[in-house]
Amino acid sequence: MYTQNTPVHVKLWHHDFWRLAIANMLLTMSVYMQIPVLPLWLSKHGDALSTGIAMGAYGLGLFLMGGCCNYLVQRYRRNHVCQLAILMMLACIAVIYLSVIDQLPVIEGLTAVCLSRFCLGASFGLAQMVLVSTLIIDVCESFQRTEANHSAAWFGRFAMSLGPVASLLIYRFFDLEYVLLSSGVCCLLSMVLIQLVNFPFKAPEDKVYKFSLDRFFLPSGWLLFVNLLLITTIIGLLLSTPLSSMFYGMMMCGFFFALLAERFVFVNADLKSESITGLFLIIASLLMMRQTTAVVNNYIPPVLIGFAIGIIGSRFLLFFIKLSRHCQRGTSQSTFFLAWETGISIGLFLGYSYLSKYIYLVGLIMAVVALVVYNFVTHPWYMKHKNR
Repeated sequence: MYTQNTPVHVKLWHHDFWRLAIANMLLTMSVYMQIPVLPLWLSKHGDALSTGIAMGAYGLGLFLMGGCCNYLVQRYRRNHVCQLAILMMLACIAVIYLSVIDQLPVIEGLTAVCLSRFCLGASFGLAQMVLVSTLIIDVCESFQRTEANHSAAWFGRFAMSLGPVASLLIYRFFDLEYVLLSSGVCCLLSMVLIQLVNFPFKAPEDKVYKFSLDRFFLPSGWLLFVNLLLITTIIGLLLSTPLSSMFYGMMMCGFFFALLAERFVFVNADLKSESITGLFLIIASLLMMRQTTAVVNNYIPPVLIGFAIGIIGSRFLLFFIKLSRHCQRGTSQSTFFLAWETGISIGLFLGYSYLSKYIYLVGLIMAVVALVVYNFVTHPWYMKHKNR
């Protein structure tokens, strides 16, 4: 039985949930496949700043459609809104593909990629807000929804490593164009899986605003948002460094260990233990990556990082849910997603542009700050303001 102190674990629900969860994983893979290889092309056609802008523009785009999300899912069929957003993602990937193969005579390739990354963030943000915050909740019973949110988030988390692993392997044997084609295929498969699920018609609310914070951002969770964004910025900084497929594979092992730890280690632990442990492990991995050889860095640090962000992500997601009021579950999911992806984007921007020589030092400073802020500010604040 789920309790406040114990993160939930995957259970076998009916097939509709699994289809949507896998669709979520494929969508996230599609985006993360670009992270390790697209900067290789960008660096050949521009300087470090332009590479950083192109990779970070995605984070700005995440906020573009969020205010309209509630209006769109109330005014139109929510599954169709999600599929249309995925089609927009496909269009953005197609423009990046044409830029890479130098088939855009109207607009310069680097500019096209920057604009496409911004639009990719906008379309992916809308697709995720509808899919995770609405569709997955719709196919689950009310007593299963926290478990569904937790499990769907884990599918997305594994895509953080699965996407780059697939990308680097494809890039090794083929080229960037095939990575982008594979990214598009992931979007198409996601659309097919969503199409296989039947969603009941829901009458819209009586008064729906064209712009609102519903299903977009939870103002009461602002401190959790800032703290999580600080943590994921560190991860974004690390992802801006040259990493091998082995690194991402070992990070996936860390995710598995995090799942086991939630089941057996942190069951009756203090609420703050996961976040504190995760931040200490991030600090340890940064120290190792700064001091040890490349061979060692491909094995131990990625496992620690995967374990750390796995347990931190699970705990913060649960905190967002419990901080929300009635009918704000979807909004809390979107806020968690925005904090996570925005932090990754900021880290990528800074890592490729201004902080390329100081990534580990800045990451260490940020990790220490995040640890202090969480322990002395965020956690006491959450305990005082939680609603569930």
